[in-house]
Amino acid sequence: MQKLIRIEPEKCVGCKTCELACSFKNAGEFAPSKTRIYNEVFLEEAKFITVTCMQCDEPWCEKACPKAAISKEMPSGIVYVDEHRCVGCRTCVSACPFGMIKYLPETGKVDKCNLCNNDTPECVAFCPTACLTLDEEDKPLRQKILRFVNTMKDGQMEA
Repeated sequence: MQKLIRIEPEKCVGCKTCELACSFKNAGEFAPSKTRIYNEVFLEEAKFITVTCMQCDEPWCEKACPKAAISKEMPSGIVYVDEHRCVGCRTCVSACPFGMIKYLPETGKVDKCNLCNNDTPECVAFCPTACLTLDEEDKPLRQKILRFVNTMKDGQMEA
C-alpha cells in the first residue's frame, strides 16, 4: 500500500523542526534552503501551512522528464529522482502543480521528497506536535485535493 506524509495543519505551530530535520538528513546540515518539506508562516493570520511532495498517482514530473530520471516505484508509491540520469533541465520543476521539486544549483540536479527512502521520514520523527504522520494513502482525500488543484488551475477559484 502506498504511503504519504499526512499533515494536520491545526496541530502545526510553525517551529520549522521538520525543515531542519529534513535538511540535516538529506544535506548533512541544518539549512532550510535544502529541505524537501516546507513550512510557510503567515503571521498576520497566525496560520502555518506545511507542504511536501504528494507522491502523485500519475506524477506530472515523471511525464515531463525528457531523460526518464523520475520514476514512481511500486508498491511503495514513492516518486524518485535518479541523479545519474537527471541533466538539470528543470522541466519537472515547471510540471509539478504543487511546486515540490526544486533545482539545486550546487549539484545542477533536481531534488524532492522520497519519504527518506521508505524509512520513517525525519520530518515525521522529529515533529514535536505530531502534526506530521506517515500514513497509508487515502484515495478519496487525494481525489478531493486533485479536484481542488484542477479547479484552481482552471481559474474558477472555487472548489
